[in-house]
Amino acid sequence: MERSLSMELVRVTEAAALESAKWVGKGLKNEADDAATTAMRHVFDTIPMNGTVVIGEGEMDEAPMLYIGEELGTKEGPDIDIAVDPLEGTTIVAEGGWNALTVIAIADRGNLLHAPDMYMDKIAVGPEAKGHVDLDASVTENVKAVAKAKNKSIEEVTVTLLKRDRNQHIIDEVRELGARIKFVENGDVAAAINTCFDYTGVDILFGSGGAPEGVIAAVGIKALGGDFQGRLMPKDAEEEARCKSMGVDPKEKLLLEDLVKGDDAIFAATAVTDGELMKGVQFKGDYVNTSSLVMRAKSGTVRFIEGKHSMKKKPKMVVEDN
Repeated sequence: MERSLSMELVRVTEAAALESAKWVGKGLKNEADDAATTAMRHVFDTIPMNGTVVIGEGEMDEAPMLYIGEELGTKEGPDIDIAVDPLEGTTIVAEGGWNALTVIAIADRGNLLHAPDMYMDKIAVGPEAKGHVDLDASVTENVKAVAKAKNKSIEEVTVTLLKRDRNQHIIDEVRELGARIKFVENGDVAAAINTCFDYTGVDILFGSGGAPEGVIAAVGIKALGGDFQGRLMPKDAEEEARCKSMGVDPKEKLLLEDLVKGDDAIFAATAVTDGELMKGVQFKGDYVNTSSLVMRAKSGTVRFIEGKHSMKKKPKMVVEDN
């Protein structure tokens, strides 16, 4: 896989972030998602690769999406699997909240798990706690293991998870144990990635969220040297059959290497709204400022990129030929 794809992907996430940021706080999540999707397609078509979407987002809430099986790129260059969430946090944007991202993960063809659009039980930690947690262990056992690995007291450990009724049993156990909780209202890709950066104050992610987002987060965590495990949670016989048709055992604990095979993968994201890691899109008259993160597993390189974009010269984030 070409290393130059790292910066090409940032161009895609920047374009999607810029367009979706125009909808912040307007209460129209599908319009924001559609703006991000349209911008991504436009820039993707300029990238020298033969890409196929293996994970698309949007079937659960019937939002616009880059659909599974869609071919992207110029059709020249490496064969690439693409996992994409044009707007991770449609509700966040609609409500003007925190931690909305436009996000892409890629790997060589055949190396990303083709996760169906359903829930996944997840656990994620940063490099210090890698190898010390287990999805099959209890919440208490995992929190204690993280505390030991990071040389913290249990009271100093911060757990993050989506604030949902389905995660209430985890919340109860964490509170009984005495650890701290940082709730996420929407968008758990950012929450999972945050476990790998000390200054976010987050030590471990628990709970269920979207399976496609789980694979995308796993790519980023692999590049950062952290750990991620998941298990699909089909809600009925139809979803269970769908798992099996895609070659995934819904009862299997999926390790990081099951989600992202091989030694190379790239994760790219641009902040739409402010978060712990990056500032959201800022409109400055004829210019727009963006903050992005791009990481490559093979090299372990992590780049934070601040962009200043001229909307007069590049109104669609692509220089158009005359």
